[in-house]
Amino acid sequence: MRKAGLNLAESMSGKRKGQIVISKRGVSTLRKYLFLATLQLIGINPVFQELHEYNIKVKHMKKQRSVVKLLGKVARILISIVQRGETFSPEKASHILIQAA
Repeated sequence: MRKAGLNLAESMSGKRKGQIVISKRGVSTLRKYLFLATLQLIGINPVFQELHEYNIKVKHMKKQRSVVKLLGKVARILISIVQRGETFSPEKASHILIQAA
């Protein structure tokens, strides 16, 4: 997550303290391709489509913010696939939707 610059940081300048944003201090090309992969998943995968709709309608997020949130989820899923050798499981990815229903 840190390598892609997806860790959270506080936006502040001088005397002002701002919002919590992603740090963007990682590899920008990795972040770009994760973003494009997330857009494809939202367009194709029903699990990510449901998560995106949940973020927009229930949590009242803007579309771009929802995509960035799902980008972090995709990164965490890819990390766990590589580290643990697991396959993608829609049940694990959409545990929020199962609890809400």
